[in-house]
This record gives sequence, C-alpha cells and structure tokens, in this order.
Amino acid sequence: MSAAETAFRKRVVEALADPVLDTALARTTGLLAGRRRDVVAAFGDFERARDEGRDIKDHTLANLEAYLVAFERNATAAGAVVHWAETAEEARAVVIDICRSVDAKTVTKSKSMLGEEIGINAALEAAGIRPIETDLGEHIIQLAGEMPSHIIMPALHKTREEVSALFARHHRDHVAHTEVRDLVASARREIRDAYFAADVGITGANFLIAETGSAITVTNEGNAELTTALPRVHIAIAGIEKIVPTLADMTLLLRLLARSALGVDLAQYVTLYTGPRRAGDRDGPEAFHIVLVDHKRTDLLGGAYRDMLRCIRCGACMNECPVFGAIGGHAYGWVYPGPMGAVLTPTMLGLDWSSALPGACTLNGRCAEVCPVRIPLAKMLRRLRADGWRAGLVPLSTRLGVRVWAALATRPALYRAATAIGTLLARAADRVVGLERLPFIRGWTRTRRAPKPAARSFRTLWRDRERLR
Repeated sequence: MSAAETAFRKRVVEALADPVLDTALARTTGLLAGRRRDVVAAFGDFERARDEGRDIKDHTLANLEAYLVAFERNATAAGAVVHWAETAEEARAVVIDICRSVDAKTVTKSKSMLGEEIGINAALEAAGIRPIETDLGEHIIQLAGEMPSHIIMPALHKTREEVSALFARHHRDHVAHTEVRDLVASARREIRDAYFAADVGITGANFLIAETGSAITVTNEGNAELTTALPRVHIAIAGIEKIVPTLADMTLLLRLLARSALGVDLAQYVTLYTGPRRAGDRDGPEAFHIVLVDHKRTDLLGGAYRDMLRCIRCGACMNECPVFGAIGGHAYGWVYPGPMGAVLTPTMLGLDWSSALPGACTLNGRCAEVCPVRIPLAKMLRRLRADGWRAGLVPLSTRLGVRVWAALATRPALYRAATAIGTLLARAADRVVGLERLPFIRGWTRTRRAPKPAARSFRTLWRDRERLR
C-alpha cells in the first residue's frame, strides 16, 4: 500500500470515529440537500435549465480560446489589467508583485476556492503581507489553521462551542456566547476595521463575462463588496473555465448555482465588476487586476475528463454523497472534497498521489443526478479507477480480490455455490462469536454494525418474483 493510500485510510478512520463531525455533517448536508429539493421542485423548468447550462459550458469550452481573447479585450477596454498564469506558482507571483507594487501590508480576501487551490494565503504571509479572510466560514478556518471542509460551507465541521472557543483565543473583545448571532457579531467587530485598513482586496470570480469583460462574485454576506470597494486595488483570481459568453448565459447559470448550492432562488449579493473606479463613482478601487489561471485546466480540456471543467462549484454533489456524509471534507486531503474532488484531485495533482479517492466512491450516481450542469461524475470516477489499475496503483490485495470476484461473477454456478457457502458461514459465525468479532471485517465494524445475513438471497427473491408473474 502506498504512503498516499495509507494516509487517506488514516484520515478516514479518524473521521469515522469523530461523533461531533458525524453530527455536523448529517445536520448541514441534510439541510442543504433538503433545501435544494424544495426549491428545485418549485422551479418547473429545472431539468431544461440543466440542459441549457450544460450546453452553455460545452459551447464555451469548445471555443475557449476565442472567448478568453474577447474577455481580455473587453476587460482591458474597461480599464482592467489582465494577467495570465499557466501555473499556481505563476499565479502566486503575479498577486505578490501587484501587492508589492502598492506596498501592501494587509489584504482582505473574499472566499475563493481558487485561492485555496494555489495556496495564496501562505504565499502572502511568506512575502510579509497579512491576508485577512472576510467570509465567516473562511475566517473560522483561517483562525483554526485548517483547510475548508466543504466548498460552500468551509467550517461545517465546527460546532458553535468550538467556534466560540476559537474566537475567545483570537478576537479582541469576544463575549463567550454560542448563539449564531453573537458569533457573527464577534466576527463582524473583528473584521470591520480590516476592511478600511486593507491596501488590496482579493476575490475569486464565480463567472467571467466575455462580452463585457466583467467579473462576477456571488455571496450571501456582502463581504465581497466591502473587500472590493474600500481598498485601492482589487485583484480577482479565476480559473480560465469560469468564462461564459454573455450576461444572459451567466443569468441562467446563476439560477442553477443558487438553487444547487444553498437551495435559494437567488443569492443575496451578486455583483458585477467591470473595470476600476470611474470619474464620478462614489467608491471602488483605483486599479482592477484580473488573474486568469490555467493550473492543469488546459490538460483537462484536451483529455477524457474535459466535462469536469463545466463545474460551477455549487457543492451539490457533496451534499448527496454518502461517502462525504460519513467522512467529511478533510479526509480527501486537498481543497476539493466530495465527488468533484475525487475527480479534480487526481487529474490536477496526479493519480499516484490520490488514487484512493476514486476507489472510495460507492458509484451510486447521486452526484451526477443533482449536478446542475450534468457532469457525469460517476462515469469519470470509474474511468479513474481503470486508469489507476492500468498504472499499477491499486493495492495487491484489491487486485487479487477483484480477480477472485471476476472469476466468480463470470461463472454463475460457481457464484451461486460460493454465495450459498458464504451465507451459511456468516450465519454460523454470527451465532457463535458475532459478525463484529470477525477479523477480516473489522474495518467495517469499527465504526458501524455489520448487517445480519438475510434469510433469503436476492437471487432467490428475484426467482420467486418472476414465477409469480
């Protein structure tokens, strides 16, 4: 077993044994999934909208170069400065150079998964520039020194009591209450002055509009607006796949995003940034920089996992995933968890580092069923498993197990005999010592009960059902 596989299994075992995490995951993912179902049911054309969203993204990806050129031309005409970064290192260097050019000491940041992906906070700190996260969830995990555990709810693994204790250690005037409104008020007091003191504001971009050269942020707290309006310089960092052709296209994708991410008709704050402050504007930055980041996206564009570039980062796949619901986001080992992370991490960082992630999927397909742009996540995870098999990254025990299974599954008589014998042995073991005590299933029974052997097999039930027809 590789070191990466061992590390993943260790994180999984720790997550499964954490009762606080189990409660937090069940509460939050269940809430988000339920809200999504309700709001989708009220949107009669949602399935057609999903088709249109998929088609918009596919059309854009097929013509990505042309739309990127158009975006740069229109953004530049509006007064923005567009930078291109092929790698994470180049993206970090561009941001640091811009900050140093204005002698920035502090930077406020709105939530950005791309920022997490390229490690911008660590780079800023190494350059002597203090980054201050303004999104409440990101603020919490920044104080805790952790990665996000969910791309929409980055601190969902924290209880109110844990957050209150964290604020007591880091906030200047925190009152030890655990009510949500008190925690929000404490964070607001702590961050408020930073908005005015910051030299630079950094945001991501949910969408980039080719026809206008605009960057769009979507939030529910209004922190992005304060992050961009008050500092002298605004830097928007975005992956090249965030391009969409027109404002009309963005509007449709925005309706899909809001419903899929939080189960609402529309996010509270949707802001379009087109160039820096103009004469007569009451606020806004003096300079607006847009950093377009590739970081493996071009590789995806030309390969078998191109459909992953449709992703609009809604997190719906995580909320429906039974694996994510059991182990949370940190077990995945990188910034993108859940089904989308199980595809993105191997394709961006390499299968040799993360071959265990596709193998952890149950392939139930619920992720693809809820994806607002119809990404075939289960299909890609199966393909990644095959890639890992061909590359020799699958543990020997698993390879032997699959070969034994294949030998049985392709020989019906042998399969029936083996399952009958296995059932008899399982019943005997359950009566004598209990299934939980069997050594070869301890990985399962360490955190859950073993299912009792059924009185009748599925094959028997199916045969009897067919006879009654």
